[in-house]
Amino acid sequence: MAEFIIRPHGRLHDWIADEQGYFREEGLSYRLVGDEEETRPKAIDPATGELRDVRSGAYEMYQKGGGAKGETHSDVSCACHWTVNEAVVKNVGRMWGNAYSVMPAAVMVRNDSPIRRPADLAGVEIGVGYRSGSHYTTIQALEPFLSRDEIKLKFGGMPWARVDAALDGDVGATTVWGPALYACEQLGMRKVVDATFMGAFMIPPLTPLEDVERYFRALKRAQVDIDLAPEQHKPLFAKELPARYRDRVDVRLFGPGERVVFLPYSRQSFESTQRWIHERDIFDSVGAGDYQSAVIT
Repeated sequence: MAEFIIRPHGRLHDWIADEQGYFREEGLSYRLVGDEEETRPKAIDPATGELRDVRSGAYEMYQKGGGAKGETHSDVSCACHWTVNEAVVKNVGRMWGNAYSVMPAAVMVRNDSPIRRPADLAGVEIGVGYRSGSHYTTIQALEPFLSRDEIKLKFGGMPWARVDAALDGDVGATTVWGPALYACEQLGMRKVVDATFMGAFMIPPLTPLEDVERYFRALKRAQVDIDLAPEQHKPLFAKELPARYRDRVDVRLFGPGERVVFLPYSRQSFESTQRWIHERDIFDSVGAGDYQSAVIT
């Protein structure tokens, strides 16, 4: 059996399933791989001294990897459902349609910021990742409060780079999710508006589906463990933190993080997401795939 490469996504499930032996009990020969790109520090433009504009994110990773994410090939990975949706209609892998996740997220500011309400964010640079969950969810979260031209995004790179930038005052606000959200709370930032969003799972073309099914059976067992006694497993969050933040926060104070929901990502969800993406001109072209060809059900 070929080794099944798993790329965790800031959640506890994969680490619990590894620690508790669930993957092995399901008959999965596997390896967990870290994502150094996700933990990179902020990049400053030497010419301007400002936060560098990074026009590459989760969607571009999937394009480059042919449905695999990161520098090491992955047989399963996760990103926001907008990016996975758009990638699969352009034949970059397929979406696993029998589960999705819910990621706690928020638009946050430093405690000394004068920003108190969503309306105060009009014209303020908000650090997000290009064509990544924070990009789409910031728009979605702020549209009830601001006109589209009042929402000002700064593409500040990967999640922890944006934490660096927000804490250093390089941007007026940032959108963070999962462990980065909990770290920002402990480091004195405060939430202006909730931006919780849906994640989806990407499967590259040659990944054996029987291994994917083994993987999700193990994740379901891990979800029960989190629901039953999350405090027993929160120390595993340390595996998702960059070294520069491990001594600055106490992972025992984190929330439970991302939740995997074992329900279908429906045709209605798929099609309404496609409309939402293209009504906002986030991508120039429309993919040729449809729900039946793009989603594994």
